[in-house]
This record gives sequence, structure tokens and C-alpha cells, in this order.
Amino acid sequence: MDRRTLLKVGSMAAIGAGFAGCAARTPARTSSRPPIALAPVNVSWSRVIRTTVGLRPFRPSGFVLRAEKVDGRTVIHNYGHGGAGMSLSWGCGQRAADMALEASAAGARRAAVVGCGAVGLAAARQLQRRGFDVTIYAAAVPPDTTSNMSLAGFTPTSSVVALESRTPEWEAQFRDVVEIAYRQLQLLVGRGYGVSWLYNYSPLDDPRAAGGTNTLLPAHLQGEREILGPGEHPLPAAYAARRPELRIEPSIYLEAMVRDVVLFGGRIVIRRFADRADLLTIGEPVIVNCSGLGARELAGDQELIPLKGQLTALVPQPEVDYATTGAGRVSADMPGGGLHMMPRSDGIMLGGTREQGIWTLEPNQDELKRVVEGHRRFFAAMRAPAGDRRGRRA
Repeated sequence: MDRRTLLKVGSMAAIGAGFAGCAARTPARTSSRPPIALAPVNVSWSRVIRTTVGLRPFRPSGFVLRAEKVDGRTVIHNYGHGGAGMSLSWGCGQRAADMALEASAAGARRAAVVGCGAVGLAAARQLQRRGFDVTIYAAAVPPDTTSNMSLAGFTPTSSVVALESRTPEWEAQFRDVVEIAYRQLQLLVGRGYGVSWLYNYSPLDDPRAAGGTNTLLPAHLQGEREILGPGEHPLPAAYAARRPELRIEPSIYLEAMVRDVVLFGGRIVIRRFADRADLLTIGEPVIVNCSGLGARELAGDQELIPLKGQLTALVPQPEVDYATTGAGRVSADMPGGGLHMMPRSDGIMLGGTREQGIWTLEPNQDELKRVVEGHRRFFAAMRAPAGDRRGRRA
């Protein structure tokens, strides 16, 4: 397949390449405060401006981050992150660069990175920080990568593997890279990378539903979740959970990353590799494979499968400065559980799809309707803004 992302403009809506993370939070606390006013999203079919489809590279047993020697070269595999690629890319990139540094201890620091999405760009920057001369080889560059089609909140456990499929070694590796990635993304806030903080709200009928245990994420990365009671929020539910989260705007972030790579002496070469043998025709002694779904051929990894997601983009609303997760879960007559909304400068993004093993880049019309109608009902049921607007932005 020539492209792994599709952009359609018109009356079709999109559904998310980013999914809400499955991370549970630290013990919730209930507060008493004046009502928080949130501007409802104006959801209608006439406000849909584009549909995007992305095929995320997913491995049921978890992402791959390892090095191997092939014909005297070091090949470092860094792929299979599913919906968490943008969240984990800086951490995986640092560890890939560490492996490259070890392999090049007595030789020239020249490296090739295969792939120009979020994972490949972060790996390239981490290599450059360690003195490597970097060339990126890619079939597509921003804005035509799968990363451009993502919802792109910080959701490191999005599309993560099931508990029974994980190994202690993989879990330790995950915790290591997520710590690095979280800190790095924080340091990009306010610096022109499209990374910012905002509050995410989730409707709850029962405040106890906000609890739970997540053994994968370190406790200090799970964040504070605050429970808002009846009358303290405008969502169409008795309670709402609120937590701060990092937002990443792909169109801004990826272009800034490309500029950084080039600014620090990197090159980008448009090239497609047919198979592993073709990959090894690269002249650099170190190759970092961030090829996403392309790793099925380049690494011979048939466990790698697509995880199709769609995003619906609505006309931007500057007054909407919060995100939502779980719209549609509040009642039986409001279908659409698992939905999420993220406001960005390029539109209000509506998502909530996860089609495993589906290769088509055509939007799923049934899912499209579920996402748009679920959000339309949810925001139409919100109480009108009242009171002050304190506490809306982290």
C-alpha cells in the first residue's frame, strides 16, 4: 500500500487515531466549588470540515525496541507502538540512540532513521543530541504521515497490550521510556511545538467508577483525578472526573520536529524500501527502523497489524478549551461510549474508533455516524454555561 494515511475533505467526518489512555488515576478526591462553565461543542454535520483515517502499527505483544547485528551493521528496531507512538516516541528514541552510541563507540557516528513520523523524528533528534550525523529515509513526510492523523494527547497506555501478553522485561522497558517521554514533552510546552496542558472531563454516574488500579504506569504519571459532584459541572451526568493532560497538535508538532532535524544538519531522503535486503543497501553503519507498519516487511514481523482509526474534524471553536473522554456513556438513550473530543487550532477533533486488522483507508460510515451523533447528543444535553470559568485550563 502506497500510503498509510488518508485525508478527505468534505462532508465525511473522521475518527480518531488517538485513543484515550486506559490509565487509572491516583485516588480521586471530591471538591465543592461554584459551577465550572464549559462552552459546549457545536456538533452538526454542516460543521464537519474533513475526515482523516490512519492505520496505526499495533503488536498484540507490545512494541519492539531492540538492536541486532546484520551483515556487520547495527539495526535498531523501534516500532509497533499502536496508538501510543507520539506519547512514547521521545523515550523510545532516547533508548534507541543509546544503543546506537554503544554500537558506534569506536566508529563514525552516522545513522539512518527509517520513517518520518513522530517515532522516527524523535529518534533522529535523540541521535543528533549524541553527535550523530543523521539521514531520515521515508516514503512520506509530514503532513502525510500516520502521526499527522492522530488525536495526539499524552496516552501512553493507549492500545497497550493485554496483561496476559506482557512480560516483566517489556513492562520494565515501558516504564523506563514513558518516564523519559513524559518529561521531554513537558519541556516542549510553550516553545512553539504545539504542546500544551488542558483539562480532560469524563462523565460519571457513579464517582466510584473513577477509581481502579493500573499496575503498568508509575503512580506519579497517573496524575490527579478530581471528582466534581452534582451542580459543580455542566456535563449531562451526575458526576464528572477532571484531570490535567498534555495535548499535542500534530500539524504544529511534526513540522517543528522536521525543522529541528534539518536545523541540526539532518537530511531527509524520500525512499521506499521493498524488503529487508533493500533496507541493508543503506550506507550508514547504524539503521534505526521506525517504519511503522512497514516493519512487517523490513523486519519480517507478521505479528504487526493495522489498528484503524478515524477522526472527525469540526470547524474550530476557540472558546472550547477542554477535552472530553467517554461522551455517550451516561445513559442508554445516548449511544456512543468510548468517544473522545480534543480541541485544536486546526479543528475540534472527534474520535472513538478502534478497528483491529483492517487495512482499508476508506472511512467506516457506521463508525462515522456513531461518533458524530454520539457527540451531538452529548453536547446538546450539556447545561448552558453559568457562573465563572475558573479552573478550566491547567
